[in-house]
Amino acid sequence: MSEQGVAVRQGRGRRPAAEVRQAVLTAAGELLFETGLTGITFEKVAQRAGASKMTLYKWWPSPGALALEAYFAAVKASLAFPDTGDVERDLTSQLHAFVHLITEQSGGRVIAELVGAAQTDPDLASAFAESYTRPRRQLAVDTFVRAQERGQIRADVDPEVLVDQLWGACYHRLLLPDQPLTLAFADALIRNLMLGIRGPASPHS
Repeated sequence: MSEQGVAVRQGRGRRPAAEVRQAVLTAAGELLFETGLTGITFEKVAQRAGASKMTLYKWWPSPGALALEAYFAAVKASLAFPDTGDVERDLTSQLHAFVHLITEQSGGRVIAELVGAAQTDPDLASAFAESYTRPRRQLAVDTFVRAQERGQIRADVDPEVLVDQLWGACYHRLLLPDQPLTLAFADALIRNLMLGIRGPASPHS
């Protein structure tokens, strides 16, 4: 195994940097869901990915930052925002996928650990905002803006506040778990929200 900053695979020579990076993210994501944040070290990830520890030190400021990027890469496809033209259906589909990840695929433990660690790790906090929080929020805001343009929700509501009402409530139940985070709860959130913001062109009016 090379320690020169670029992984080398025996018998096949140097791997392209993009291939190495993907292998590292895949390995880190697997470890993260298997063991949680405490199981993520550069040494363990490098060994599983067949990469150099120097490569990991070069690309990520901390194991926490690597863990966050690996988490985002692992969940990006499953948490995509659909656009069927029906905002209530799209919100339901996305929120169901989010709740499923959090409650049935170990995603809840992982994201709770990342949120907690970000409170005392500036590098992780910065990566969390850059790689996860802001992009996820923007996707949700864009969904609401499109719905406003279609007349499905009122033009006077603030999409940023709507994001906090839906996903903020889910994170509240995740981080302060005295009440369960369920699909029924997600449906109730969407139903109550839509009652207050539905516009004249909503397909459910």
